Amino acid sequence: MSEETNETTEKDSLIVTSKVKAYIKSKGCMTSSDAVDGLNERIYKMLDEALERTQSNKRTTVRSYDF
Repeated sequence: MSEETNETTEKDSLIVTSKVKAYIKSKGCMTSSDAVDGLNERIYKMLDEALERTQSNKRTTVRSYDF
């Protein structure tokens, strides 16, 4: 598989990895190599659900209560 194909199938990171790792460390835990990827996927899912709610309510603005 080429690098170009791999880049188009991967989603961009929506989080600041260093901040996530620092927060986890401040709570006395360590971060696995795939934890940030899992969190990023969860955020994409939450965003998709919020977008669906927004659109089903015939709005174009995502609001806090859509989450």
